[in-house]
Amino acid sequence: MGDWHGPQGPFDIPDVPNYVPRRLKPWLFILFVLIVQFSGGIYLAAATDMVGTTALMQEDILMAGYASLIGMSINFAVMFRLKFRYSNRVGLLICGAVLIAANFICANTTNVPLLVATCFVAGWFRMWATFVCNSTIQLWLTPVRDMAIFFCYVYLVVDGVIQLSGIATIYTSFFSQWEYMHWIMSGLLAMMMVLVLILVKPVKGPMLIPLLGIDWIGAALWSVFMLCFTFICVYGNFYDWWEAEEISAATILGIVCAAINLWRATFLHHPYISFQALTNRNVVRATLVYLVFFTLMATEHVFEHSYAAVILGFDETNMIDLNWYVFAGIVVGCIFTYFTFALHKWRYKTMTAIGFALAAIYLGWFYFMIDYGVEKEMLLLPLFTRGFASVIISIVFLTSIVQSGLHFFVFPQALTVNGFTGAVMGATLGPALIGEFLRHVMAKNCALIGARFTDFSNSIGHMSLGQLYGAVQQQSLVVSMKEIYGWLLIIALSSLTIILVSYSPIRPTAIFPKWKTIRKIFRREARLQA
Repeated sequence: MGDWHGPQGPFDIPDVPNYVPRRLKPWLFILFVLIVQFSGGIYLAAATDMVGTTALMQEDILMAGYASLIGMSINFAVMFRLKFRYSNRVGLLICGAVLIAANFICANTTNVPLLVATCFVAGWFRMWATFVCNSTIQLWLTPVRDMAIFFCYVYLVVDGVIQLSGIATIYTSFFSQWEYMHWIMSGLLAMMMVLVLILVKPVKGPMLIPLLGIDWIGAALWSVFMLCFTFICVYGNFYDWWEAEEISAATILGIVCAAINLWRATFLHHPYISFQALTNRNVVRATLVYLVFFTLMATEHVFEHSYAAVILGFDETNMIDLNWYVFAGIVVGCIFTYFTFALHKWRYKTMTAIGFALAAIYLGWFYFMIDYGVEKEMLLLPLFTRGFASVIISIVFLTSIVQSGLHFFVFPQALTVNGFTGAVMGATLGPALIGEFLRHVMAKNCALIGARFTDFSNSIGHMSLGQLYGAVQQQSLVVSMKEIYGWLLIIALSSLTIILVSYSPIRPTAIFPKWKTIRKIFRREARLQA
């Protein structure tokens, strides 16, 4: 057959029978990846409804949602092994069955450990199915294997579906119940499995790669470390940080797991994550940029919902519309990055500067415009800008990992580090820091504003003590949010200045190796392990 899914001749997918038109074959796998991406275990957009109808807390739901992201991140290190070990048909059927089971469990359990474990497993298999589909159509998207082009598609699908999933979940909860989202996705997954059985043949690659030799102990320890880190960030404020035994125990356990893995990496031939991946310059740079950038964007999780619901008084239908603004920013951001970064090869420095400039615009809008009388349409610009900036930074620095010169076996490990720092730490550390900062700033501003009401005027003399307290709290929230947005704006502008004065002529040249090259690497490694 020549190179598996190789570039010779017109693009074709041998897994799909010839009675399916060739031009429709890639779209079949895009349909599969969209269904899979909608199914990640728990749906965070339904958190409010779940809290109201179950015994779960907001923190429990967030922990389960982030566990799904951890499962996706930890899978990166073995996804190529799975690609060569199982056919597309088998991989999609296994993932579909697991995700259906995960949806059933998440819809019916209130046991937090079971919920977190289920979401972790769902994330792992979600990533496997996503890689099966995306790797199959990679040559259709970019025949030259240019990963800058490929990642524009990936983030359009992944980040776009995150927003659409939230919109669909809110609509489902509004018109029926939040559990119905799980039943809908189970039905779509079952439909996908039927289509796979009918339209995808059990075509295997030219070689069978065993799963032996994978550092499963390292995978388990890194997973525990990531879960402990996430637990501390999510539950820290609830338990009053290290004053509680739970946070202290999670800290010790996480440090021990990380230390054991780092020690094992000194003598294992193939650790799950090696020092080469952890210390690579591009990986370190991406990690630092992610931590700064997504901390700046963390106001999304801490402020935006509170501002829209508490201060502006938006109902659920108006809250849904805000997601469309972010979705539009993601779509336009992917298109912009495709034409500038992927096609015209704009420098990494240029794209990073654009991302941080957009972050500054987002923060500056809220700093100068935040008030009680803001119309919904006025939120279009900042939310659009946030989505625009986020995909630029994500695409650019994921591409830099491919261009890092790492050995092929180390490259997936670097993707695991990148996924954890970008998707998990970016979503948990920033909100934890800003949430704690908000608590202290709120206490200060409540005291200052409350002191002004010692001498009751005619305008507030008729207010009850409860009403007065609520007014002070609301005013303090607005003032505190404005103050924090100001500090974050200063950090964004400082970061932008550092980027602008730095020198970096590097342009994207990230070309993925051919499948036959990857096969040779795996064959060589299999002989060494024999």
